[in-house]
Amino acid sequence: MSENVVHLHKNTDPPADNVTTLTVVPDAPPARPVPLWVRSGRAVKTVVTHETTRATVRAAARHGLYTFNGGRIVARRAWDGRTGSRYERMIRAAEAAGNLEAAEEWEERLQRFRAARHHRRMDLLHSPVDAAKGVAVGAGMSIGVLVALGVVMAISTGHVGDVITPLSATVDFIALLIRIVQVVWGPALSIGPFLALLALWSVGRKQHAAPNWALPANVRSGEGEPITPSIVVKALRDLGVPALARAIKEMGDAGASMLGPITIAGCGVEVDVTLPSGVSTNEVQSKRRKLAENLTRHEHEVFITIPQAARTVRLWVADSGALDEPIGPSPLVTDDTMTADYKSGKAPWGQDLRGDAAALSLYQRHLLITGLSNQGKTVALRSLALWLSLDKSVQFLMGDLKGVGDWAMFDGLATTLIQGPTDEHVIQVTEMVEGAVDEMNRRIQAPPGTVFPPLIVLVDEAQVAFMCPAKDADKRPYGGSKANSRYFMAVRKIHNQGRAVNVLMWQGTQDPTNENLPKLVREGAHTRASLALGTESQARMALGDKAVDGGAAPNLLRPGLDRGTLVVASDGISIPAGQSSITVRTHYIDDDAAEAITDRAKALRDGVTTLHAIDRGAEHDPLADIAAVIGDAPRVRTKDVLARLAARNADAYGGWSFLDLKRVLDDADAGPYKSDGVMVVSRDRVARALANRDGEGSASAE
Repeated sequence: MSENVVHLHKNTDPPADNVTTLTVVPDAPPARPVPLWVRSGRAVKTVVTHETTRATVRAAARHGLYTFNGGRIVARRAWDGRTGSRYERMIRAAEAAGNLEAAEEWEERLQRFRAARHHRRMDLLHSPVDAAKGVAVGAGMSIGVLVALGVVMAISTGHVGDVITPLSATVDFIALLIRIVQVVWGPALSIGPFLALLALWSVGRKQHAAPNWALPANVRSGEGEPITPSIVVKALRDLGVPALARAIKEMGDAGASMLGPITIAGCGVEVDVTLPSGVSTNEVQSKRRKLAENLTRHEHEVFITIPQAARTVRLWVADSGALDEPIGPSPLVTDDTMTADYKSGKAPWGQDLRGDAAALSLYQRHLLITGLSNQGKTVALRSLALWLSLDKSVQFLMGDLKGVGDWAMFDGLATTLIQGPTDEHVIQVTEMVEGAVDEMNRRIQAPPGTVFPPLIVLVDEAQVAFMCPAKDADKRPYGGSKANSRYFMAVRKIHNQGRAVNVLMWQGTQDPTNENLPKLVREGAHTRASLALGTESQARMALGDKAVDGGAAPNLLRPGLDRGTLVVASDGISIPAGQSSITVRTHYIDDDAAEAITDRAKALRDGVTTLHAIDRGAEHDPLADIAAVIGDAPRVRTKDVLARLAARNADAYGGWSFLDLKRVLDDADAGPYKSDGVMVVSRDRVARALANRDGEGSASAE
C-alpha cells in the first residue's frame, strides 16, 4: 500500500518551460541632421520649379521682349517708310514666285517712291530761306494787324495808350506759354521715356513679339491662329530639313521670297512655296505631321500637293476644327425639280476643301470607289446613281453583294437588281455582267453612227465576286483574276470596249488588295476615288502611283472621323491646275431621301419591270416577256423594248432586231405602230393578244 504525500506549502518557482524572456529594444538613433546647404538647395529648387515662379518668369520675359521687339518693329517700319526696302522685298518675292507682272508693278512703285523722295530732298535746299522769309512776313503782318486793332480801340475809347494794348496782351500770352513750358518741361523729360517704352510695349504685345514659351496659355496653344507669312516660313524652317533651314537663314528677306500670295480657299488658306535649290518636294511631303504641328494644326488639317511649277509645294491649311463640321445637304434632296443629263451634266457630289461645289461628269467613264469598311462608300456610289436616275434614258443593271437593302429603292427602276452575299448571288451577278457584254457586242455591230442609251452596270461590294471560289460546269471559276475567271473577264471586256457604246462599269470595293481588286480591273476605271485606307500601298492600288506621288493620301484620312471624304483622281471633276487629285467631302443622302429621289425618277419613266434573278435557259415566251418589259406604261418605243428584252435575257433576245420584234407582234395581232413620229408597242394590244391566246389555249384543252 502506497502513501500519497500532500505538500502543504506553495512552490513559488515557475517551471522552466514557462519562463518569459523580455527583450529590451533600444531607441532608434537620432536622425542624421541634413546639412544646411542641402536644405537650402531643396528650398531653392522648390521655389524655382513652382508654377508661380514659372509664371512670373514667363511674364517678365514676355513683357520685356514685347518692349524690345516692339522697338525693332517700329524701327523696321520707320526704315521701310524712309527707304525702298519694302518695295525691293516685294520685288524679290514676286520674282521668286515667277509673277513677273507683280514684280514690274512693284518696281514701278519703287521708282515713283524714289522720285518723290528726291523731290523732297531738293526742296530741303531752298526751305531754310523760304522759311525765314515766311517767318518775317508772318511776324510783320501779325504786328501790323495787332497795331491796327489797337488804333481802332484807341479811337473807340479816346485813349491813345490803347494802341499798344493788343500787342502787349499778345506778349503777355506768349510769356505765359513760356512759363507753362518751363514748368512742364522737367516732368515731361522724366515721363517721356516711360511713355515711349509703353508705346513700344503696346506694339510688341499686339504682334505677340515674344517666344512661344513666354506667351500666355491661350495664345501659346495656337488654336485658331491665323496663317501668316512669318508663321509659314518659321514652320518650314523648323521642319527638320537642314538644307531648307540653312537656305532660309541665308535669305536676305528671311524666306519671304519663297512664298506666293496667301489666299483664302474655302474653310482655310492656300499658299505656294517655291523651295530653294537642294530641297526636294518629297522631303516636305514626308513631314506632313510635323509641318501641321508647326502651323498649330492637326495633321488632317494640312494638305500638301505638287503643282506644275518646279520645286514647288502647295499648302492648304484648314481653319482649326473646320473639317469636323458637316457640309450642307445634297441639292438632290433640297431641289425637287432637279433633273440629270448623262452627256453634258455633272452629278452634285459634295464640296472640295475650298468649299466650292464638287460635281462629277459620268459621261463615258468607268468608275471605281474603294475604301475601308463603314466609311461611306455605298452612300457615295449611290448618290451618283441617284442623280443619273433622273435621266430617263439611262438603264441600270445592279448587283449588291452585301444584300442589306442599300439599293432596294432601285426596285422598279433598275432593269436587274440582285441583292445578296452568297456564291449563288455572285453567279447571278456574273451572268448579269456577261449579259451586258453581249449587249455591248450587239451595239458594236450596229451600223456606224447609231446612238445607244447609257447602260450602267453597277456592282457594289465587288470584292465578294473576285474572292468567290465557285466554279461552273466547265470548271471555270467565277472569281479570281486569271484569264478563265468569268467575272474578271466580263469586267475587263466592258472596260476595253464598253465606253464607245455607252456600256459603263461601276464598282465599289472594300479594303483593296491584289487578290480582291486585280490590277487590270482597277486600272481600267477612268474615275478612281478612295475613302480612308490603311496604308500607302493601298492608296496606290486605289488611285494609282501618279496621284499618290502628286500628294493624294487617302491613307492619311481618319477612319470614322472622315467618313464620306474621298480623294478623287479623274478628268471628270475640276482639279486645280498641276494637281493629280482632289479631296471631296460628299453629301450624305439617307435611305428615306434616296427613296424620294427614286420615286421622282420612276415618275419620269414609263415603268420598268425589275428582274431579281437571271433566267438560265428555261423556255421563254416572247409575247409574255414583251408584256413584262412594257410594265404599266401605255406604250413604249420599240428600241426601248428591244433593250429591255436584251437585259432581261441576253441569250434569247440579245440578237433581236426590229424585224424580229415586229414578227412576233404581228403574229399576235399586236403589231407596232407610229406615235408622235416614232414606232411604239401598245400595252393594251399585247395584253389583248395574251388574253386571246390564253383563251384559245383553254378552249382547245377542253
